[in-house]
Amino acid sequence: MDTEDTQVLALPRSRTANERLHALIPGGAHTYAKGDDQYPDNLAPVISHGQGAHVWDVDGNRYVEYGSGLRSVSLGHAHPRVIEAVRRELDRGSNFVRPSIVEVEAAERFLATVPTAEMVKFAKNGSDATTAAVRLARAATGRPRVALCADHPFFSVDDWFIGTTPMSAGIPASTNELTVAFPYGDLAATEELLTRYEGEVACLILEPATHSEPPPGYLAGLRALADRHGCVLIFDEMITGFRWSEAGAQGLYGVVPDLSTFGKALGNGFAVSALAGRRDLMELGGLRHSGDRVFLLSTTHGAETHSLAAAMAVQATYVEEGVTARLHTLGERLAAGVREVAAGLGVGDHLVVRGRASNLVFATLDEHGQPSQRYRTLFLRRLLAGGVLAPSFVVSSALTEADIDHTVEVVAQACAVYRKALDATDPTPWLAGRPVKPVFRRLA
Repeated sequence: MDTEDTQVLALPRSRTANERLHALIPGGAHTYAKGDDQYPDNLAPVISHGQGAHVWDVDGNRYVEYGSGLRSVSLGHAHPRVIEAVRRELDRGSNFVRPSIVEVEAAERFLATVPTAEMVKFAKNGSDATTAAVRLARAATGRPRVALCADHPFFSVDDWFIGTTPMSAGIPASTNELTVAFPYGDLAATEELLTRYEGEVACLILEPATHSEPPPGYLAGLRALADRHGCVLIFDEMITGFRWSEAGAQGLYGVVPDLSTFGKALGNGFAVSALAGRRDLMELGGLRHSGDRVFLLSTTHGAETHSLAAAMAVQATYVEEGVTARLHTLGERLAAGVREVAAGLGVGDHLVVRGRASNLVFATLDEHGQPSQRYRTLFLRRLLAGGVLAPSFVVSSALTEADIDHTVEVVAQACAVYRKALDATDPTPWLAGRPVKPVFRRLA
């Protein structure tokens, strides 16, 4: 190996900060996907601050950042319009004993942006919204089972979902038995599941789209299946919301779910999520009906005024500035550049860019074409050394063409090392420590 292969990024202050984090916070982070086990050994930068598409770590290194805030910061850090909207509210108080006028204004803005929904309730995180949707579906149908899409990685921190993952410790088997799974894109298998548990399935919950487009007629077919079997159709639009269209995937594909959940891009990093849907369902969590009340969502901080102001500013910016189209344009430039250099350096079948242009991820495959955490480690090491922080290739609208071009240059350097490791049939010499680890695993 030459010195280019072994280029070192020194992060002494980040290493010290990571030790402090682990001493005080289980896992060293408040989100598992941000854990230092997701990064190469001793190369997990601790962030000092961000501006636009760039972040700086506590060691003073600057990075072009992708997947900002786990896809939540889609306009870039400290976006002026969002920050100004937040500042206007901060001096007016953030939380009261009764609803603020900001709550109705935020609801009106959301329902104007997502016109397929009739009512909305805000919360602080996605899990609260998806679990509320599941509870509402169970209450409305009187059925116990939840059917979730097995091909989608995450729905909630709550037991009904986590019980299906390798990290199911602490969740009773009786809870796990109430969650069943169906494959994405396969209507026949889903109908077989609904028939097997006829009259027991309260809802179908899935992301309407992920790394590939829905097969023709699939979402409409699911809509018909849900209607025929009397269950609630829930779209988890945490990721697709705004990135697919301002009204989410439901707005793009024209299939209306009974309930949908939004988050991530909604607040541009400020904590806000939403459960939205049909009035007759949503009202079951309200006061204007004669049936049993559903404890839908009740959060002390769910209507923090500055977070709702951020959400309104985000929605206005998306609509007025055509942000979704810009995300696609930037993503297309990045995907084309990465694919070109990967193919040119002989790793086009091993470094694979996938997904909609506004939501790109990459796969690292070994010499046998199998997913490899070791090759991911090698690749991430080179990106970090080149000033690119990219657990994914999910773009923000703050990126410039120069940022994209720089990223492609760094990817090319990484691909050269990738090719050498493939030729050696062993990436170990380029890892400099343990491989990165999957989030969901049984043992620490």
